[in-house]
Order: sequence, then structure tokens, then C-alpha cells
Amino acid sequence: MLIELRDVRKSYNLGRPSEAEVLHGISLQVRRGEFIALMGPSGSGKSTLLNILGLLERMTSGGYRLDGEVVQGLDDAALTLRRRRTLGFVFQFHHLLPAFSALENVTLPALMAEGRVSSAQREHARSLLDAVGLAQAMDKRPAELSGGMQQRVAMARALVMNPPLVLADEPTGNLDTVSSAEVFALMRRIHAERGTAFVVVTHDPRLAVRCDRLVELIDGRIARDEPMPTSAEFH
Repeated sequence: MLIELRDVRKSYNLGRPSEAEVLHGISLQVRRGEFIALMGPSGSGKSTLLNILGLLERMTSGGYRLDGEVVQGLDDAALTLRRRRTLGFVFQFHHLLPAFSALENVTLPALMAEGRVSSAQREHARSLLDAVGLAQAMDKRPAELSGGMQQRVAMARALVMNPPLVLADEPTGNLDTVSSAEVFALMRRIHAERGTAFVVVTHDPRLAVRCDRLVELIDGRIARDEPMPTSAEFH
């Protein structure tokens, strides 16, 4: 099991009159190689849950095992190491560094993890950019790329450390229909070819039905968790 959450709760403004609990006892498992859509209305807790999965926010209470290891009690440095080793991230806004080339942006996680980029890591980054269709754009900066191309660079960056799980928060939400379809198809291809697990937050039901499993949050609780039997026809 890649992720096991047990009765996870998250509150903000603890101990204050404005204290508010936004996740109310979430229990969730993510298996290796799954492709999951996480849906729900605005304010349902999707981004908070994704941030907890990604070790970017701490839960208030509950249990969390990541790749078999209990992580809820680890300090920030240890959480950072687990995050770099196990997780890749793709966001609605790609967060590429404007002064860096596409290749340099993809190698950034390796640079941050080890303080340098080895020749093997740089070659791996090149192969990833080739895999996402950007072999001819490795030296271009983000401003020279379309929105869809920038998101493909972000996808390659998420994969450069070979994480078993990629967390994607509205990865197509800032793209036009054509680019959105292309980026989602790329995620499905990476999933099929590499066995990478994905948890994808999306508001788009057309994308959700192309996932293998749907988890729906409503008011900080899981209201629905079921396989999507129609997804096979889209692969």
C-alpha cells in the first residue's frame, strides 16, 4: 500500500474562536499504480487533503502511513526527505522558474535534493522531456512555451526523481480544451508505461470518468469512493 490515511482531521486556527475543522475523519488508501480522480465542490477540502497527502500540511489528528512508514510524527527535515523520495507534484500553475530553461527546470528537484545535477540525472531529464514531446524545446525558457508545453515541462519535473506517486492539483484547470486533453492523455500514458500512481484533483467530470477510481469529498468527508468502470474505453 502506497498511502494509508486513518481518521485524518484537519483544523485551522486551533484554540481560537475562529477555529474550524475542514477535514472530518478521512480514511483513504492509495495503492501502487492507481489513477484516482479527487472531486468535490469548492470548499470541500480537496486541496487541504492533497496538501496533507503531499506532506505540505500537517494534519491535526489521525494516522498516515506513506510507503509503509508512519510519517505524522516526523520533523520537517524528515518530511522533506520523504516527500522528495516518494512524491511528485503538478499544480494548476506550473511554477516554472522563468530564468531557467525547460531542461534546467526539470533538473531542479535533483539540484535541490543533492546540491548538484549529475550527468546521469541530466540525461534522465532529457529523456523525460523527449517522452513528453519537448525534445526540441529543452533550451527554451517558459515564456517561449505555450501553456500546454509549460505544463508538460512541469510533468517531466514531477517525474525526474522517479516517484511512485504524482499528486496533481487541477493540472489542466488553466489550459484550453485541446491542451487540457493533451496533458491528461500524457498523464494516462505515463501511468500506463511507468506504473506511476496519480491522484488528480479536478472539477471536470469529463476527465474524472477517464480515471480508474473516483473519490468525492463533500463538506470535508468522503461521500463517494468507487471504481470508474467506463474508464477503460478512454485508455
